[in-house]
Amino acid sequence: MMYEINFHHPVPVYFIGIGGSSMSGLAELLHSRHFIVSGSDQNHSPVCERLEQMGISVFYSQEEAHISSKFAFVVYTAAIRQDNPEFAAAKKLGIPLLSRAEFLGQLMRQYKDAIGVAGTHGKTTTSSMLSMIFLEAGLDPTISLGAVLEPIGSSSRVGHSDHFIVESCEYTNSFLHFYPRHEIVLNIEAEHLDFFKDIEDIRKSFRLFMEKLEGGHLVIQGDIEELNILTGGLNASITTYGLEGGKKTYDYTAANITYDENDFGSYDLMRGNTCIAHISLHVVGAHNISNSVAAAAMADLLGVPVSAIISALHHFGGAKRRFEKKGVVNGVTVVDDYAHHPSEIHATLTAARHYPHRELWCVFQPHTYSRTKLLFDDFVRVLSLADKIVLADIYASREKDPGDISSRDLAEKLRSAGKDVYYFPSFEEIQKFLLSNCKHGDLLITMGAGDIVNIGEAILKN
Repeated sequence: MMYEINFHHPVPVYFIGIGGSSMSGLAELLHSRHFIVSGSDQNHSPVCERLEQMGISVFYSQEEAHISSKFAFVVYTAAIRQDNPEFAAAKKLGIPLLSRAEFLGQLMRQYKDAIGVAGTHGKTTTSSMLSMIFLEAGLDPTISLGAVLEPIGSSSRVGHSDHFIVESCEYTNSFLHFYPRHEIVLNIEAEHLDFFKDIEDIRKSFRLFMEKLEGGHLVIQGDIEELNILTGGLNASITTYGLEGGKKTYDYTAANITYDENDFGSYDLMRGNTCIAHISLHVVGAHNISNSVAAAAMADLLGVPVSAIISALHHFGGAKRRFEKKGVVNGVTVVDDYAHHPSEIHATLTAARHYPHRELWCVFQPHTYSRTKLLFDDFVRVLSLADKIVLADIYASREKDPGDISSRDLAEKLRSAGKDVYYFPSFEEIQKFLLSNCKHGDLLITMGAGDIVNIGEAILKN
């Protein structure tokens, strides 16, 4: 039986992997509730420094000695294996172990109006947009995101209302531990195929997530394949959304879409056949118009004033690592983006092509061997949207090198397709090459879910 947390009775708790974007936010949430929080991470980071400044103890190694019987329970990330020294020590001592998803699910049950934002892409941006709308409306939400939201300076926020906005990830079926009252589903595509068998397995997981609704709202992208089959018989009010010119008509639509010189979109937000607002964004691309319609639809359904929707979306500048402008060096604009799946890369590079630039450089770090191998041809296709491509080694994350796939393979395939592509085995070599070859007016995007962001930040120091 799972350990049940009493959130009104603060106790000592330990987080294995406390520096992760979601884990750090959850640690902050518990700290704000007067729990005695400590934890470990393998790397020093600004996130961990922030936690330490708050009074949370952080170890920069994972050792058995860090775990003692004083801890009431231990929270761990999906990346932690059972042979991890701290995990094994907690198990040996009989300390209850909760995955991040199990912990977050228990926390969601404390809120009457929890909103889960799901989808294989766009979760962080959409949940951030929705958070901004609720903040603008003065609804005082609690927030748990997968990246830092600049206006709150964190990936989490402790509110004092029944509203809880939660980015809800499908990997390892994490979101099936959640308890949302309402849900947004942005898309369902082939992703995390190191865990899911195939697209049908992913669709089954999303269906189980949607079945958790009990009378609330489901806002779902109207172009998802076989939508009626996917949503049939749900105990929820189903609302579709989409962009004008899509495959269908939708309950909420972005119509009369235009873009300015920076590729920032504007559109009329339609509820059925009625225009309820004119939305002007300060984030790039059609994908962000779609994300904003999803957030606006949920807010409107929950009675948030349209004025708050308009204002919040106008002032939203993006979440960290989502087409984040890092700076300019020698006339070269440096942007960082978390895109690591072909659909995300396509959306980002398509938007970037409309952003002012001379040549578009994509410095890409593939994320996990399994994803690179399974979606190899798709990666080749979407990376070809850049004028010049620089590849770093694959970021292993939770995996071991199988020896049958590498960034060299991607480079060779792209080169055979006539693309201007370069591969370097170290970040230092990449930085030196970029500083020598990028020209005034170029747009340089560091891209991936690993530590590729460090390259752009290092270049900006020159």
